[in-house]
Amino acid sequence: MNTLIYSKSTKYKVQSTKTVSLRLFSILFFLFSSITFAQVQDTTKVNQLDDVLVSAVRVTSKTPVSFSNLTKKQIQFRNLGQDIPTLMNYMPSVVTTSDAGNGIGYSGIRVRGSDATRVNVTINGIPYNDSESHGTFWVNMPDFVSSVESIQLQRGVGTSTNGSGAFGASLNMLTDSYTKESSAEIASSVGSFNTLKNTVKFSTGLLNDHFEIAGRLSVLQSDGYIDRASSDLKSYFLQGTYVGKTTLLKALVFGGKEKTYQAWNGIDGATLNSNRTFNSIDQKYDDAGNPEGFYDNQIDNYQQDHYQLHWNERWSDNWSSNFALHYTKGKGYYEEYADDWYFKNVLFSDETSFSFLGYTPITVDGNQVNSTDLIRQKWLDNDFYGTTFSANYTTDVLQLILGGGYNKYEGLHFGKVIWARYASQSELGDRYYEDFATKTDGNFFAKVNYQVSEQLSLYGDLQYRHVQYKADSPETGLVNDTFRFFNPKAGLNYKFDEANTMYFSYARANREPNRTDYENGGVRPETLDDFELGWRLNNEKIQLNTNIYYMAYKNQLILTGKLDDVGAPIRSNSEKSYRLGLEVDATIALSEQWMVRPNFTLSANKNVDLNVTGTYYGTKDIAYSPSVIVGNVLVFSPIKALHLSLLQKFVGEQFMNNIELPAAKLADYFVNDFNVSYTFKPKTIFKEIVLSGLVNNFLDKKYVSNGYMYDIYPSYYPQAGINFLAGLNLKF
Repeated sequence: MNTLIYSKSTKYKVQSTKTVSLRLFSILFFLFSSITFAQVQDTTKVNQLDDVLVSAVRVTSKTPVSFSNLTKKQIQFRNLGQDIPTLMNYMPSVVTTSDAGNGIGYSGIRVRGSDATRVNVTINGIPYNDSESHGTFWVNMPDFVSSVESIQLQRGVGTSTNGSGAFGASLNMLTDSYTKESSAEIASSVGSFNTLKNTVKFSTGLLNDHFEIAGRLSVLQSDGYIDRASSDLKSYFLQGTYVGKTTLLKALVFGGKEKTYQAWNGIDGATLNSNRTFNSIDQKYDDAGNPEGFYDNQIDNYQQDHYQLHWNERWSDNWSSNFALHYTKGKGYYEEYADDWYFKNVLFSDETSFSFLGYTPITVDGNQVNSTDLIRQKWLDNDFYGTTFSANYTTDVLQLILGGGYNKYEGLHFGKVIWARYASQSELGDRYYEDFATKTDGNFFAKVNYQVSEQLSLYGDLQYRHVQYKADSPETGLVNDTFRFFNPKAGLNYKFDEANTMYFSYARANREPNRTDYENGGVRPETLDDFELGWRLNNEKIQLNTNIYYMAYKNQLILTGKLDDVGAPIRSNSEKSYRLGLEVDATIALSEQWMVRPNFTLSANKNVDLNVTGTYYGTKDIAYSPSVIVGNVLVFSPIKALHLSLLQKFVGEQFMNNIELPAAKLADYFVNDFNVSYTFKPKTIFKEIVLSGLVNNFLDKKYVSNGYMYDIYPSYYPQAGINFLAGLNLKF
């Protein structure tokens, strides 16, 4: 959740450049936008200059990297309101989960057991991961997939063009390309748990063969499967494009506003069996510890707005370049009821005490009062801005990319008490903590693919990364750390014939700790050496990808299975660990009507000679890393307009801590979904009318996809049983 990076601190004066930075970006944005709509070239030929950006940030079959693509066409009939991780659930080595239980709101993704802090996400090559937590909060971009052209998931380290922090996996999203013809679209869907989504899209098409304006507005609401796990989500997307003979300019503004009722507490085993949907996160108690109902506004309330400016230029047949400016503004809070009895007697926390809040004890009815029930808001006000750039040289035998990026984060954390049963001398608006954190992240890289012969190509990639992080709070202490990382990558690609290709690659990656790691103390940067050996088969009937990987870690930051006071996963270093696995995925055309896309991953994920606070456990499974993951999509199209899809996912058993405690084991699960769509092509008014339906978990499997450990006691996140979504899409 956005609150993962909130922390408490003493007050000090904040000196920030964010106002100046915003003004500077606004000037540049206006300047470049003016150029976009003033520069007219005498040409009627529309060049697909988006390929310049695609080639700069994406890999192809010529690159010795394990990857999968997900196109708009592959997910269009399932795009009925669920989050991007849920839509990616059937990709190789992917495991997803949802706090609300129905894939709307706060959702998460793991790839090869790597959690979201190691899944490096970019949008048009611009970093999206939160700078402090390293996480990705998809809830801030509801229905963003409706403005996404394609998604590429690179497993393992990936390449430097994925951004500075590529580590366990890289997820690259490209937004909609421009279109020649004007269009409009209205899409609505309804479903279980009072889910409702409405989307409006438009494109002017290329005006005078040069200009396009496109946009989207979305509203999404759902009660969630878990009690009170509701979501009220709004988002927008606006893009202006100029297409010249050799120039492509894009100005993008997009963002989202989310109000989400929290559900990250989970439930214990007894409650799982008796009341799967119970949500305890906002429960109130009397002085004797008896439940007194629930607080009705335990919400995350956050808005995030993104600004991107892209300039792609083709200078000659061989040279092209990409330059981008970006700015992200985020601001919001997490509101919670802090029950004095619960904090003292269950959490053993002093956060409701006057000493923690900086209050003076008071006397009430002759008794001294030094703690109180209260309602508090934990605020985050952050700015993230920077640039990415690259120059690309391409010939028949050589592709060279020189590039880099520089990004800065400024985050103000503060807390407010908006109500207290005993308020002492406090005033509305007082901040009981305040701290300021900054992070700068710069990198340069050189990436080359060289075609030695018709069969053999060589790959090399060198990156230097410089990171500086500063923070000062009671949890983190005084932090002023600088990291200098060198990340080399190399590999080869050998083409036996038109259908068969093999590849091998080695890559090193380094990753700095996140804010929560500092709060829990004693952490070190982690290092990964990634080895990949793969075989690709591509003919008219079968596309087959087989890959063996070995990921050797030093000081891997592994999930302990515990959470901090705002739901952030707590991690600790494992001195030596590895992930060894086999991945297979395929697309098989059985006939003109039948198509199947199976995939599976078999893996061993181990901490070697694990030492936890002086206790040695030997070699143990890494938490949240199932040894078996299987996915399958079976598509039947009896006629061109009708598509029937069976979607299946099996996730093997996994542990929620790293010492293989029996109570920490999550059972395996096998879930089946069914998707149907029918497309009408009327002769008047509408270009297309698409009816679609999705039945999730139609066998009504009672399963748990995630959880955590509170000491030796497990908590679980149950997922919804059978539920449905139905949609109507009108295209003009």
